[in-house]
Amino acid sequence: MSARYIFITGGVCSSLGKGVTVAALGTLLESRGYRVTMQKMDPYINIDPGTMSPFQHGEVYVTDDGAETDLDLGYYERFTRNTKFTRANSVSTGQIYNAVIQRERRGDYLGRTVQVIPHITNEIKKRITDLTNDEEIDFVIVEIGGTVGDIESVPFLEAIRQMRREKGREGVCFIHLTLVPTITAAGEAKTKPTQHSVKELMTYGIQPDVLVCRVRTPLSQDMKEKLSLFCNVRNENIISASDIQNSIYEIPEMYRNERLDQVVLDHFQMEAKRLNFKKWTEILDIIHNPSRDVRIAVVGKYIALQDAYRSVYEGLMHGGIASQVNVQFVKVDPEELERTDDLSVLHDVHGILVPGGFGNRGIEGKLMAIRYAREHKIPFFGICLGMQCAVIEYARNVLGWQNANSTEFNPAAEYPVISLLEEQMGLEQKGGTMRLGGFPALITENTLAHKEYGATRIRERHRHRFEFTYRYRAEMEKAGLIFSGISPDKQLVEIVELKQSQHPWFLGCQFHPEFQSKPTEPNPLFAGFVRAAAAHAKEHEKKEKKK
Repeated sequence: MSARYIFITGGVCSSLGKGVTVAALGTLLESRGYRVTMQKMDPYINIDPGTMSPFQHGEVYVTDDGAETDLDLGYYERFTRNTKFTRANSVSTGQIYNAVIQRERRGDYLGRTVQVIPHITNEIKKRITDLTNDEEIDFVIVEIGGTVGDIESVPFLEAIRQMRREKGREGVCFIHLTLVPTITAAGEAKTKPTQHSVKELMTYGIQPDVLVCRVRTPLSQDMKEKLSLFCNVRNENIISASDIQNSIYEIPEMYRNERLDQVVLDHFQMEAKRLNFKKWTEILDIIHNPSRDVRIAVVGKYIALQDAYRSVYEGLMHGGIASQVNVQFVKVDPEELERTDDLSVLHDVHGILVPGGFGNRGIEGKLMAIRYAREHKIPFFGICLGMQCAVIEYARNVLGWQNANSTEFNPAAEYPVISLLEEQMGLEQKGGTMRLGGFPALITENTLAHKEYGATRIRERHRHRFEFTYRYRAEMEKAGLIFSGISPDKQLVEIVELKQSQHPWFLGCQFHPEFQSKPTEPNPLFAGFVRAAAAHAKEHEKKEKKK
């Protein structure tokens, strides 16, 4: 038989972890030698999350082909080793309706009334099955965004109901993720919300084959039997998704112990090939037994929301795994630095990272943090806007160009060292118009970037409108700033750094290396930055002991 389809829905409330459940199941099936792909179905009407506020939606994840997607695609890509993701793996209601309306305008439905059923549901099904067109896939795992009962999700639920009707039980498996809350002082878990959620799902014609229950501690046998009786799900198909202790990378092991992958394979009557879990076991051993703690300050204006810099935090953890250390995040609000002029929060950190972003809020605070890192020889890593801020700080405080700035913040700046990309000038449409996706860069030999990458040509993912103003390169190089990464046409600056004789580790990149970092394969820049921060921590410990 061709590909099998696994649909994961959520009930009771949002933020239960559908994304990491999809990713963990994909990891387990891939570790058994199966070919897997994953897809996120988002019920919002936006074409993509590119124009949404990070406070509302979290970070925007970017695929190599330039799609701005939900952050869950980041989980999918980080957890799997062989699966490649493109814009086809991220679908929204806006995309579905846009495609159908364009067909209607062309006259493809001439003479017919365009309706949710069958036209919208057919387009949804087409987006799912298209994932199997170009290569042989064993499993397509699809996450249906939102919560069962939301009006926005109804067309997606109807589409997957139709797929079960068309492909049969042997072709489709329904997994429903719900909450079993503990609300009494005695710590008793309550199954009623899950019962109601399953009942709601059944009103759409979908009977779950597997129940995954978010719980504080694993479900007792009595609780499983109760859920089995009231939800009409086999006892052995009820999975406990218990709260984890240290890291999301414990989740695949948790589901492995709960036999989630085995339950799915049994549903499809497929062979449970030998599980190769060695790499994940090694990762967990490092996570549980780090050699030391390393404190990294993340200076960003969205630090109040954990998901706004999700891939950055994950990239730092991957760097920690590579160096066998535990990375602790010190979240620094740059606006607070501006208000107080107090940098004491940075005194005991071992590394400083300034991530990407848009707008001028908090910029002066970021510049203060970068100057502190440069002058106090603390490992520094600037990403996208962080690199641009590093250039501005260097121009102001080393070259003496006090009015250096980005035209994003001051269009009339005397020294516009950062300016709008030429192809961005005159654009009125905001969505999907930035420099997006994977682009190559040439790395200069005998530089920090070359040391970390071990290559003279790389490919990284971008998401930005502004760039270094190339006419200032010669003057800034003369002042000591190194331009170690350049686009192949030698028009765009991709990496800046300081000589290692001047600073132990100081680098900024215009791209987003966090989008190509995995726990099994940390991005070289994150690995190098955390390694340098660990070395700084070690030196700091020595100095403290001497005191």
